[in-house]
Amino acid sequence: MGKIAFVFSGQGAQYSGMGKSLYESSESAKKLYDAAEAIRPGTIAQSFEGTDEELKMTENTQPCLYLVDLAAALALGDAGIHADAAAGFSLGEIAALAYAGAYSAEEGFRIVNERGRLMGSVTPDAPTAMCAVVKLDSVTISSAASKYDRLYAVNFNCPGQTVVSGLKSSMDEFSKEISALGGRCIPLATSGAFHSPFMSEAAGKFGEFLGKCSIGETKIPVYSNTTAVPYSGKTVDTLSRQMCSPVKWEDTINNMLADGFDCFIEVGAGKTLCGLIKKITKSAQVFSVENAETLAETIKAVKGCA
Repeated sequence: MGKIAFVFSGQGAQYSGMGKSLYESSESAKKLYDAAEAIRPGTIAQSFEGTDEELKMTENTQPCLYLVDLAAALALGDAGIHADAAAGFSLGEIAALAYAGAYSAEEGFRIVNERGRLMGSVTPDAPTAMCAVVKLDSVTISSAASKYDRLYAVNFNCPGQTVVSGLKSSMDEFSKEISALGGRCIPLATSGAFHSPFMSEAAGKFGEFLGKCSIGETKIPVYSNTTAVPYSGKTVDTLSRQMCSPVKWEDTINNMLADGFDCFIEVGAGKTLCGLIKKITKSAQVFSVENAETLAETIKAVKGCA
């Protein structure tokens, strides 16, 4: 095995009960959650017992997912497994930067709370939506989206999967064109047109907030969604722009592969990133940690390959 990368889960993977078994089995995870609870009372109950509807609200989703993402990474560290680099999908990038030492876990929790609040408070002049488009290449999808009013290709996830974000009124005709081209649109349960110009005002306010936070250099490389390469200075600017910029996930993973990373461990809720990585490359080993059971399985597998 060569170099290990931790990839931190993003929004959409949340579920009630996430993080509970990590809290109960890992002292580092418990300390993380207890510190977060002091900052935002009710977060533990929301994570472990919240309803699906409650957890779909982005101001709740983001802090709860941040905790399970970082808790999984810290639990791996307790077992002696550490990342040589990190990346996070959208909100997962906040946890990746905390793991890499750009700021403390507590500072990261304050940052993700503000990010969720700002993104949840966006009130566009018309209803918005997001959908995942499959079975077509990103160039075709981007070209099709550009024909419609305020519709944007925003998440370039893997070969054959691109997310489109924008006006809900444009989605029906766009979906018909995609079907005619041989593709399929899958509506996403989101509360806004994320990673599009609809988030520009929120991104500006987020940048102002980040400017008041204690943010330093990372101890390991963290690959940015916005640039697909490691952060290198201007962390505040890059992190704030991420909110209204496309997620270049496929490019990010390809760049990490080119830089010698051949073991990816998804940390956090679900296995969405594992699936995307497997579609991008067949040569890397891919694992996931979201609870005590998968933690034990991954520790055994990774140490067995060492």
